Amino acid sequence: MSTFLGIPRARVAGPAADVAVGQLSGDRPFPAAAHEALADSRLRRNLAHATSTIRAKRAAVVEEVPDWEALRDAGSAIKADVMARLPELLEELEANVQSRGGVVHWARDAAEANAIVTRLVRATGAKEVVKVKSMATQEIGLNEALEAAGIQAHETDLAELIVQLGHDKPSHILVPAIHRGRAEIRDIFARQMPGVDPALTDEPRVLAAAARKYLREVFLRAEVAVSGANFAVADTGTLTVVESEGNGRMCLTLPRTLITVMGIEKVVPTWADLEVFLQLLPRSSTGERMNPYTSTWTGVHTVDGSADGVPDGPQEFHLVLLDNGRTRALADELGRTALHCIRCSACLNVCPVYERTGGHAYGSVYPGPIGAVLTPLLTGLTGGHDPNDSLPYASSLCGACYDVCPVKINLPDLLVQLRAQHTEAHTESHRLPSAEATAMKAAAWTMADAGRFAKAGRAATLARHVIRRGRPVLPLPPPLNGWTASRDAPTPPAETFRDWWTRTRGTR
Repeated sequence: MSTFLGIPRARVAGPAADVAVGQLSGDRPFPAAAHEALADSRLRRNLAHATSTIRAKRAAVVEEVPDWEALRDAGSAIKADVMARLPELLEELEANVQSRGGVVHWARDAAEANAIVTRLVRATGAKEVVKVKSMATQEIGLNEALEAAGIQAHETDLAELIVQLGHDKPSHILVPAIHRGRAEIRDIFARQMPGVDPALTDEPRVLAAAARKYLREVFLRAEVAVSGANFAVADTGTLTVVESEGNGRMCLTLPRTLITVMGIEKVVPTWADLEVFLQLLPRSSTGERMNPYTSTWTGVHTVDGSADGVPDGPQEFHLVLLDNGRTRALADELGRTALHCIRCSACLNVCPVYERTGGHAYGSVYPGPIGAVLTPLLTGLTGGHDPNDSLPYASSLCGACYDVCPVKINLPDLLVQLRAQHTEAHTESHRLPSAEATAMKAAAWTMADAGRFAKAGRAATLARHVIRRGRPVLPLPPPLNGWTASRDAPTPPAETFRDWWTRTRGTR
């Protein structure tokens, strides 16, 4: 019998994997991808416009709430409690889902989750599924797994549909097509959407109407839906999805079979706890007082409870509880805090690095500050050539992400700790210390002695003769040239503070 979070799982087959994270691993490091993104002026315009709009909306609705900081404290405390009692809460959730006619599956990694969902869809005989926007299914690469099995997955969220039809990848947690402008979206629809009006314009209303017409036919014929879940209430077995377009409501009520893939950290103990997050999430994510559509379902729906003889929900419900690196993250204090994230994307919208590079540069379905923390935690820092090892450095550490996080995740502090872990891992995996480690040791040796420190200060003043307008007259050797390539070098003063003090005060 295998275990999952320490819970005996007789039904979970196969050996536990150290890491199998689906779409979490990038194919190149952040610096290389960011350099390319910075050269795309249209991308930067799109990002600046979209993030500034969302920031302004969020600030306005948060300002209306007199106890906003108390709500943040409550959300943080609930999440800390959940992480401390996660195995217990998951077992309670499983029992309540099953008591209401649902079936619970446990998946240790992406491969296991994809295999479970594929098997469930095949059992229905369906060749296509409709999908509610879901970060968990993106994380495991479910669409690609279903396609390989001959099953077509239809994204029904407008932004996700744009990404799918454009053969693209999401670049934002909340607004996956944030990097696309209206003209680009119009071209994608004209090329890829069946039956689209040749006179289609790039007006938002027209584009939304075209997507609605296309998706309505898909909704009406779908027999199977796949969703994620924003939250799951342990004491009733209730799942919750919040969204703004109504596509989620269509997916959750029309198909006969519903399959939900949920990260294990999304559980909350009670409905009272859910109430806190339903106030925090919409304001932090879309800048709305509440979500236009908040859908909850508990188990399966039968004809017996329907007035017109037609059930208003799934008659077959499966919940796939996904680990995929979360147990490892939960095992240390650093990772446990990162798992508090409720995927609101507020940190992306205030991050100066994200606004200039976009989400694709992060190489993961989780971009921005939370992605720079969460992705390395889920995949593990190797200290080698893993592209994700560079993500903790994709931040200016300005602290804006911490200020807006609805559950008070101290992202700058976590990024600094991850950088330290990466340096230690790199040092352990190499016989020779890194240039950074060597420089820090040299600085420590110099500063440990007053005489050495004074001589180093005087020597540094000589550098003013070789710096012109913030640039060295002669190119510096590696790794110093990496620093000056993106920053102006300050001109050293003509004398050190020590020398000034001696000259003006007559004593050292």
